[in-house]
Amino acid sequence: MTDTVPPLLSRLSLNQETVRQWSLPELADGCARAGLRGVGLWRAPVRAYGVAAAARLVRDAGLAVTSLCRGGFFTAVDPGERRAALADNRAAIDEAATLGTATLVLVSGGLPPGSRDLPGARERVADALAELAPYAAERGVRLALEPLHPMYAADRCVVSTLAQALDLAERFPADRVGVVVDTYHLWWDDTVGSQLARAGGTDTATSAAGRPSRIAAFQLADWVTPLPAGVLLGRGQLGDGAVDLRWFRERVDAAGYRGPVEVEIFNPSLWSRDGTEVLAEVLARCVQHVA
Repeated sequence: MTDTVPPLLSRLSLNQETVRQWSLPELADGCARAGLRGVGLWRAPVRAYGVAAAARLVRDAGLAVTSLCRGGFFTAVDPGERRAALADNRAAIDEAATLGTATLVLVSGGLPPGSRDLPGARERVADALAELAPYAAERGVRLALEPLHPMYAADRCVVSTLAQALDLAERFPADRVGVVVDTYHLWWDDTVGSQLARAGGTDTATSAAGRPSRIAAFQLADWVTPLPAGVLLGRGQLGDGAVDLRWFRERVDAAGYRGPVEVEIFNPSLWSRDGTEVLAEVLARCVQHVA
């Protein structure tokens, strides 16, 4: 390895969706063999394996769980649906605590059927955060609100920009509610640099202004076109698309973030390949395009 690899490798985390073809034991073993220190996990495969068993597996491999995806989907109007969403998010918080991660990624949810009221939907997100933040804090879990690209606003996430995410997060203590910076979702926004500065500080201490950082997680994927049908599975391998990944890493670092750098790529072409080969390629691309 070159001299530029170790500093980046010490922070690098592989989200399990990047190598969905791997089982949890394969993920833990593959990441440990590659010298990584962290993995990002998703609830469905973790629950299928067993939450406590997954926590032991990752810990025994010498890894940390850098994030758990996902909670959220707070925008329903129906009272029963809202109660169910809050109950599911409390379960997600409990799972995150069992896994030993302080970061639960939240996707806000889209517009309810027939609605065109984006501000109203965002207010329901704020209401849910107000109810869940104390519960999460008691369990050592920070809620991390992720803005998604505007193409998802109608059906998946009414929080489309980092500014909107910060507007919501700043209603709460920074150690309780933070934001996710995902290059795939934010690369197009010409205000993202100033918003990263707004979110600045450090992820474990306080900034000179006495404010904890709002950046709870930093995730990498590239934007490639044409997007596939359904758009969800169109994330590109690092360096294959339009995103200036190094620019993002430098700006996030300048904002004081010192936490994990998590590679999260949903792409069937990667899932069809050998996982060890994909991980080796991810490491090489990080050195080439991110470090």
